[in-house]
Order: sequence, then C-alpha cells, then structure tokens
Amino acid sequence: MLFTAKTQLDSPLSWQKQLKRFLPFLLTIIFTVVVSSQSISSAPKNTEILWDTYGIPHIYGKNTQGAFQAFGWAQMQSHGNLLLRLYGQARGRAAEYWGEEYLDSDKWVLTMGVPKSASAWYQAQSSAFRSYIDAFAKGINTYAQEHPDLIDDEVEVVLPVTPEDVLSHLQRVLLFTFIVNPESVADLSQSQSPGASNGWAIAPKRSASGKAMLLANPHLPWGDLFLWYEAQITAPGIDAYGATLVGIPVLAIAFNDNLGWTHTVNTHDGWDAYELKLKNNGYLFDGKVRPFQTANFPLKVKQKNGSLQEQLFSVKSSIHGPVITQKNGKTVALRVVGQDSPGVLEQWWDMARSKNFTQFQKALQRLQLPMFTVMYADREGHIMHLFNGLVPVRQAGDFAYWQGIIPGDTSKTLWTKNHPYQDLPKVIDPPSGWLQNANDPPWTTTFPPAIKADDYPPYMAPRGPMYFRAQSSALMLAEDKSISFAEMIAYKHSTKMELAERILDDLIAAARQQKDELTLHAADILAAWDRKADANSQGAVLFNFWLEDIDFDTLFSTPWNEKSPHTTPKGLADPKNAVKVLTEAAKKVEKAYGKLDVPWGDVFRLQYGNFDLPANGGDGYNGIFRVVNFAPAGNRRFRPVAGDSYVAAVEFSQPVKAMALTSYGNATQPHSPHVGDQLEFFARQKLRPVWRTQKEITTHLEERQVF
Repeated sequence: MLFTAKTQLDSPLSWQKQLKRFLPFLLTIIFTVVVSSQSISSAPKNTEILWDTYGIPHIYGKNTQGAFQAFGWAQMQSHGNLLLRLYGQARGRAAEYWGEEYLDSDKWVLTMGVPKSASAWYQAQSSAFRSYIDAFAKGINTYAQEHPDLIDDEVEVVLPVTPEDVLSHLQRVLLFTFIVNPESVADLSQSQSPGASNGWAIAPKRSASGKAMLLANPHLPWGDLFLWYEAQITAPGIDAYGATLVGIPVLAIAFNDNLGWTHTVNTHDGWDAYELKLKNNGYLFDGKVRPFQTANFPLKVKQKNGSLQEQLFSVKSSIHGPVITQKNGKTVALRVVGQDSPGVLEQWWDMARSKNFTQFQKALQRLQLPMFTVMYADREGHIMHLFNGLVPVRQAGDFAYWQGIIPGDTSKTLWTKNHPYQDLPKVIDPPSGWLQNANDPPWTTTFPPAIKADDYPPYMAPRGPMYFRAQSSALMLAEDKSISFAEMIAYKHSTKMELAERILDDLIAAARQQKDELTLHAADILAAWDRKADANSQGAVLFNFWLEDIDFDTLFSTPWNEKSPHTTPKGLADPKNAVKVLTEAAKKVEKAYGKLDVPWGDVFRLQYGNFDLPANGGDGYNGIFRVVNFAPAGNRRFRPVAGDSYVAAVEFSQPVKAMALTSYGNATQPHSPHVGDQLEFFARQKLRPVWRTQKEITTHLEERQVF
C-alpha cells in the first residue's frame, strides 16, 4: 500500500481564500517539523521516498529489502519507459517487441550469451543479496501494476520484470557496452569506450579547508543506457548519496559521511579478437583440430502489421569465445573479461556501506568490477587512484600488440586468469597531495609521477599520450597550492582550450603575414578571443571550424613527449597550410553566421526537452575540462549529445559539504517536470546544493511516498 502526499505552489488567492486554507497550511508545517525531527540513523517504521524539488528520490528503507524495492519503484517513476525498453533489449527479445530495428541488438546480446549467463549470475548471488535484487524487481513491477496509465503501451510487453533481467542489463552495460561494444567488433578495432570522465581527489595538504575533497564528473551520451540517475539510499547500515545508470539497482558513484569515490573510463584492455585457422569444420589449436560449439536461438521479429516472423540464429564458439565474424577469409572469435564475476552489485553496495579506507579497500579487493578507474577520498584525509579492472595475465606483447587481431591457434596467446589486486597500478596519499584522471593512463595521475610504467607489464596500460583534457586537469591542480571547495567547482567548469594555448600564437602570427582582408580579420578575432568556450566567447566558433578541417596528426611541430607530458605537443608544423585552412574556415563562418566573432552560445545550444539555452563547454580533445559533445541540430546550430552528465563535488568536512548536478534532469518520463530542469544551472556553470538531511529534504519537499 502506498500513501502519497504532495506539496505544490499555489496560484495567488484572495485574502479570504487564504484564510480558509490556513488550517491545511498549518498541518503542512506540523508535518514538516515531525518528519524533520526523525533521525536518519534509526530505521524508520515504514519504507518511504522523499522526493525533493529536483526529482531526486531520498529513500529511507525500513530494511535493506525495503530500500531496494523503493529504488526500483523510484526508477520506474522517473524513467519507466526507458528502463523497460533497456530490459527488453537485455533479454535479446527487443526485435520481437518492437521490430526489426532492434535485430542487431538482439543478435549481439545472444552472441555474448547474456540471458543464460545472467541466470547463472543470479544463482551465484549470496542468499541475502539475491533477495535485494528480487526486491528491486518487485518495486519495478509494483509501480507498473499501480500506475499502468503512466507506462507507454509498447513497453508494457516487457512486464513483469525478473531479477535475471536486472543482471542481464548489468552485463549488457558493463561487459558488452563499456568493455567491448558492437561498434568496436564491427571493425575489429580497440576503439575508445563510449564513455569518458574527469575525476579528482585532493588531500588535506592541498585543500584550503584542510579537508579532503572529491570531484566526480563522468561524461556519457545523454540518452539510452548511459543516463545517470541521482538518488540517496538510507537503510540500516547505509546512508549513501550518488548516482547510477538507469536500471542498475545500486549506486555506482557515491559518497557517505566518511568517504566517497568516482569512476572514470580507464585505458583498460578487457577483450581480444582471435583469428582462427579453420580445418575439417573445426579450428586448429596447438596442432589439433577442435570442433566448434554451436547454439541455436529462435529469433522472433515483429513486422509492421504486428505479426511475428521467426528466424534461426546460430552462434558458434571456440575455446576463446563466440565467433563474431566470418568474412574476408577470416574467422574471428571474441574473448571478454568479467563473465565469471557475478558480484559486481554487491561490491558496489559494500563500497557505499564502507566507513573507512580499510573497509573500502577490502571491497575493492574482490575485483568484481571489470574496469574503471577508482578515484577515492575520505574524512581521514586519504586519497587514492586505483587502475581498477580485470587485466588478463598475458605471456608476452605490449599494449599495442593486444589491440590488434591475435593468433588463435596456440595456447600461448590464450589468457585464462587475471592479475590480482596487488598487481594493479595504484597511488595512495601521494606527496603532491592531488590525483586526477581524465581517461589518461595511470602514469600521469599526479606530478611528480608516483608510479612508473616500467614497473608493470607492458600490456597493463599504454605509455601515452596524455591528451589535452588530462593535461588541463593536471595543470589546474598542480598550479594551485590551496584549493577551496568553491575553486574546485569553478575549475570543474573551465572551458579553457588547452590546445589553443599551444598553437594559437603561431597561427595568429602566420595569418598576419597575409594580405587578404578576411584572413587578417580572422587573425584579429582570434587574438581578441579569450581562448575559452564560454557562451559569450567570441572567436571560439571560428577556431572550432578551423579544427574541424585541420589534420590533427600532422599539426604540431613538437610531438607529445613522455618526459614533458603536460607541455607537449605544441607549435605549428606547417603554418602555411594552417593559414590556408583558417581562411576557408573564416569563409564558412561568415557565410553561416554573418560574422566571424559570433558568440559560442549563439551556435552551440543546450537543446533538451523544452529547453534551448546558450551552451558552454566543448570537445575534450581540445583540452576543455567542461566536456560537451555536440551534433547538428538544424539551422546551422548544434545541440548536446554527450559530455558532462552527472557532477558531484564533495568536501569531507563536518558535516560533509556537497553540490551536484544531473545535467539533463533526473527524469525522462513524459510530462515529468524534471526533464531538463537542471539545465539552467548547467548554462550558468553552477552546481545545485545536495540535500541529505531530513530537515533539508522536507524544506524542499515535492512529494512523500510511504510504503
């Protein structure tokens, strides 16, 4: 049974009507005082969700099962249509539900054996944690039963959700999107993961307050399975605040009163493609012919008239893993880490429950999380950067070698175990007092360097380069000896283009040697530009157009150097060609916008939901720390499709000080007031306060649900 109470803003009333409503108003005040006085350290009599005015659910569980069930309910209220669609895809039945456009997705999920493996993962859970996953699924189903009118008809076919669906979705996200994805497999390239991130940990010695600080800043696409969901979960033994990806039943990035962590996508190689030598309907391995294992799946595809058409889909597997391609005379099998690590959710849950560094490391040592940097800070002043992941023990070869296609006819290249926790690169409490990661290898996490690549196997992580965003990240931390909480937030929003600092002076000087008026005008615009991508920055659009047409691989006169990691590359290798490209870029900008000094925010817009605001930020490859990736939106404007998604700034003072932002809002359900409602903060380069105490939450209460 659910009791719901809502608070809302009323339209202006006459004095007489206000008097008539005085009694309900008084009752509201009493309700707020009573709820505010409840201690969050004691278990409530009922499980409840307090929704604040930004649509953040603050879950108070009578017990752990109650908290998980409420979290399932909350995710449905905020993202029900998206969640059910994602679960349908994770089943490998999306084409059956929604048509042929999902057929490739189904084939990928079935090729990787996700539904079968998820069932095994479910059985492998401890009995207690299995009951938590059951409760999360129950919360999803209960919401759908009580609010069928709020769920799109076309996704209701996924109901009821099972606990195995939760784990299928988890596998699809972690193993078969982040570690390896269909796009990488299609061209057999170890392309970058679809995500990126910034993460900072600042020790007391570099903090103005003398307290450790943490910055969480993942960059992901603004849709689909990449959406973050912000929440607070309180139950016996836990009071954690953070975010997770929609459909995941625990917080993946979080903090509590004692500690916190964030993740970045690390330079981790967790999959390999093996070329097989075929013989006698099998493949050669150590001089012997082995047979393929074959699994057949009946695939149903919904037709436009609503009927179902069935086809047989066969998956062959070798000792390495499933065969992913048989073309151009090559047969290639895929091997992926993490498929025998079912304890990811419980590890994340115990990380959030940890009260000190020892407990936190004990959870990490399970190595159930298959990849991602862990950036950590706590109230005792400890900071840590862990190059986390399941890293295969390989007999030979450097990082570059394992990015290619590997011979699959010998056991010498077949890895069967992973490096233990103690083998992984990590830095704890460095002399510098700061740690950063912006998707660069672990060797550049701080300066002076605290770990050396030579001390690790050459396949552990690449030697470089350190890209411009990571350089900008490190320089901001290195140059400020005493960073305040407000300064950390300001640095997070920096739109300075580090790339421009390296080449702009050379470009302007070369352009000013020309005689044509347009090129000289372009040089003047770039000279006056603040070298940022703020909404009012004039010159950034011109520079960005120039970058779009320049050959980045041959741009610099001085290439990146491992011995000068945050001052190289620099200088123009070919000033004459650079000026030629600038002139053409100026023609394009003038034609499209009528002037060369068009403000960045006039062209790059925060278009999301019903919002259309001037944007700030840009591509991290240009050295911008405030990352926003844009796509054409029509009318020669651009809209955000990825980048800064969830941001949290935390200082481990007493009490903990925290501010956060979920850029696109904390809901996607139609008619929710929280679709895009945080974009105005984004446009102003601000974060919003985090409300964690019941007094704070009830002061900003939108809705209360009691179960």
